[in-house]
Amino acid sequence: MNPGRDGREGREGREGRHAMLRPMANELRPLVSQWPQAGRLESILLRPARGQPARPAAQAMAFAGRGLEDDRSAGKALAVPDAGKRQVTLIQAEHLPLIAAWTGHGVLDATLLRRNLVVAGLNMLSARSPFADQAVRLHLGDEVVLELTGPCDPCSKMESVLGAGGYNVMRGHGGLTARLLQGGLLARG
Repeated sequence: MNPGRDGREGREGREGRHAMLRPMANELRPLVSQWPQAGRLESILLRPARGQPARPAAQAMAFAGRGLEDDRSAGKALAVPDAGKRQVTLIQAEHLPLIAAWTGHGVLDATLLRRNLVVAGLNMLSARSPFADQAVRLHLGDEVVLELTGPCDPCSKMESVLGAGGYNVMRGHGGLTARLLQGGLLARG
């Protein structure tokens, strides 16, 4: 910091500080896509229609710009292809025991939370890029590529599913939304 005569930061100080921050941002950019280990796809859940229970599947066909076959989000995307940031939803497997503990459930069935993919081994909260111009992409298997688009905020139904306070428990632990950039077959594991 380079204060001016009156104690406030002068123009040179601001420009110097911003010049110092630019190299740090450039050093962080490659780190956004670097993970210490590969994650695992623990569960695939399909939501056939609004209000109907999600059902587990051993595998599912993912369609670029649409969503998962037999999931309601893919059907909506047929009307407007390549539309929407919520073609697929993901939740971190490691958060399920926390949600269960905070809501008094012994074991929590992931189908109740209505997210498409339960992923283990990755810090999903860090999967959101700090750079607006650099989206994070996840590769699932050899074919499927997702672009993470934002948080998957809970809806009011979490109160009835998880009990009183369920909505607040899910805030910050609701997972992420994504769009499908490249389709293919998804399989658990």
